[in-house]
Amino acid sequence: MELLAKATRGMRAITEAGLALLCLGVVLQVLFGAAVPFIQVDVVGSVVDVTKQLGSEGLVGLVAVWVLASLYSRGAA
Repeated sequence: MELLAKATRGMRAITEAGLALLCLGVVLQVLFGAAVPFIQVDVVGSVVDVTKQLGSEGLVGLVAVWVLASLYSRGAA
């Protein structure tokens, strides 16, 4: 059981680090435009594409967002 708890803590830390990097990428692109030298991808464009794709799926996309948000908020509490 301790191994499962340790793995869960590790995954939570990786997820939080990924979200922090994603937010940093969005902020840098908003401030400096698409010409941020050390970011080779369009972070804002990728986020918009994922949002459009989930929105076009209708109810399935909404359920997927709800499940992900509830899992994340449960883990953060």
